[in-house]
Amino acid sequence: MKRLKLILLTIAAVLFIIPTSFAQKNADDILGIWMNADEDAHIEITKRDDKYYGKLVWLKFPTDDETGKPKLDKHNPDEALQSRPSWGLEILTDFVFDGDDKWSSGKIYDPKKGKTYSCYMNFVEDKKIKIRGYIGVSLLGKTTYWTRVE
Repeated sequence: MKRLKLILLTIAAVLFIIPTSFAQKNADDILGIWMNADEDAHIEITKRDDKYYGKLVWLKFPTDDETGKPKLDKHNPDEALQSRPSWGLEILTDFVFDGDDKWSSGKIYDPKKGKTYSCYMNFVEDKKIKIRGYIGVSLLGKTTYWTRVE
């Protein structure tokens, strides 16, 4: 009988102290400012019309080394967009929360390469998200991790 009580007490204790990182996320938990893996940009994720977007709100190196002027979206394949500033650039678009800890159906724009990819995001820890950009299927892509800025 004592052994059964000990087992039940242990199970109850384990269930009580399960980290919150395993708790199901709410759709708006992704909102806020995130630092990219290179630690050279902050991206603010916001919500509009039940979709999630992210724009560059801080750059470690905001000016172009050659010109000394603010960095531009010079790698964009659309010449008309190459003169827009990198600061404030929307790089995450149209993400939808799937109700099960994942934001998907969105796109990510990589201003360093001028390429846009399909993308999904999900939490791996309370203050860390996985960003998976891909072409076609998610097996053909790249994963990076962003950390929440306090």
